[in-house]
Amino acid sequence: MLEGGVFLQTMDTWKDFILAEDITAGNAAELYFEEENMDAYCRHLESSDITYVHDLHEHAWGQHVIRFYDPEGHIIEVGEQMRAVVMRFMHSGLSAEQTAQRMDVPEAYIRSLMQE
Repeated sequence: MLEGGVFLQTMDTWKDFILAEDITAGNAAELYFEEENMDAYCRHLESSDITYVHDLHEHAWGQHVIRFYDPEGHIIEVGEQMRAVVMRFMHSGLSAEQTAQRMDVPEAYIRSLMQE
């Protein structure tokens, strides 16, 4: 993590996350944004002519993400806010401890997100 919230990631680990084999030099980077309500956001995207890298996907820790190309071919990732992930699990009936286990994070992290 760099100052200002910029993250760098190796190409190998990025390819594991991006769910795409064919990444060219022109779009071998992405911009990442977070969204609280992924269902509403995905419905909004349906009204646009968008080329998707992949449809809505759930990472192992439970976060929903979607990736698509901007008009110039850059990859845009929109991920569910982590607090929204926690609240989704809590509303499904999981306890804070169970949510921490499900997401493979410390329970203190879960409780801190619940306080926001």
